[in-house]
Amino acid sequence: MRDFRQSDLTRTTLAVLFIGVLIGASFWILRPFIGSLIWATMVVVSTWPLMRRVQRHLWGLRSLAVLVMTLALVLLFVVPLTVAIGTIVGNVDLIVDWAQRVSTWQPPDKPPAWLANLPFAGSAIGTAWEHAAAAGLAGLMAKLAPFAGNVTKWFVTEVGSVGYLLVQFLLTVVIAAVLYAGGEEFAEGVRRFARRLAGPRGEGAVHLAGGAIRGVALGVGVTAVVQSVLGGLGLAVAGVPFSSLLTALMFMLCIAQVGPILVLLPAALWVLWTGDTGWGIFLLVWSAVVGTLDNFLRPVLIRMGADLPLLLIFAGVIGGLFAFGLVGIFVGPVVLAVAYTLLDAWMTDGEPAAADGAGDQAAHDS
Repeated sequence: MRDFRQSDLTRTTLAVLFIGVLIGASFWILRPFIGSLIWATMVVVSTWPLMRRVQRHLWGLRSLAVLVMTLALVLLFVVPLTVAIGTIVGNVDLIVDWAQRVSTWQPPDKPPAWLANLPFAGSAIGTAWEHAAAAGLAGLMAKLAPFAGNVTKWFVTEVGSVGYLLVQFLLTVVIAAVLYAGGEEFAEGVRRFARRLAGPRGEGAVHLAGGAIRGVALGVGVTAVVQSVLGGLGLAVAGVPFSSLLTALMFMLCIAQVGPILVLLPAALWVLWTGDTGWGIFLLVWSAVVGTLDNFLRPVLIRMGADLPLLLIFAGVIGGLFAFGLVGIFVGPVVLAVAYTLLDAWMTDGEPAAADGAGDQAAHDS
């Protein structure tokens, strides 16, 4: 009996070890594609209702719907990156000349009278203006250089080279096209796995994860698009140079939950610094409007996609961003949403049993 148990334990241990090694090796082989696979899954889950709507308008042909959605993803991901690269390469001389002129430009010694006479903050702003004017733009750049270096290192570490990023975008589009083509089969496979793992509750967690992905995509993605487009329009109207590149930067900052203020506020101050007071005031007001828009728009859009506590979704977005990078914006809320639902279901299941036990005990005492 002991030998049988010992051999059975050895076989079970080896089987589990073999399965673990097999899973680890599979992830190691698929490691170059995991990031693109996660992004493609998030995109397809978020836009699946749209794809089905497009398919209904195209005589029910899935192939045409997949083609339209794939072209839309190419226009959304690949074309803007290519245009941005071409714009930068084609205007290198202009950018260098503009940077040299900016670095040698000397601001006025005194701030505008209306700015210095502002209540509460006017004197502080005037003092800061005079110090900045005394130091000159070159002095300010020298002070900001260490911070700019750290930001540049972080950006290069996170994003990598432009060519690698372009390949990742193309791979994401290709995987998304495959998922669009066989979405029902892939979804059924995920549901079967979850049902085998946790029964009906596991299948419910899959539906919840899909709702969380759609909610975050609506809340984060649409809000980022709206804020960056409105911010870019404000920059273009105020005559800020390189407004298209600054709009792209605002979009990335909005996706990263930082907001467009880091671009709009310096641009408004730059317009004021150049002496264009009217457009500077307009851009300051516009920055306040665009910068606070997400506080109203994002909660409404998130609740449209997922009926979950807003604080839970927001914590998942921010925590996932720090834990997993940009893709964590979607991974974080999904993980927290599934964990929250399973915990809530577990606690709810315990309440009737506890209530019945208390009733039986009361009846016994009586």
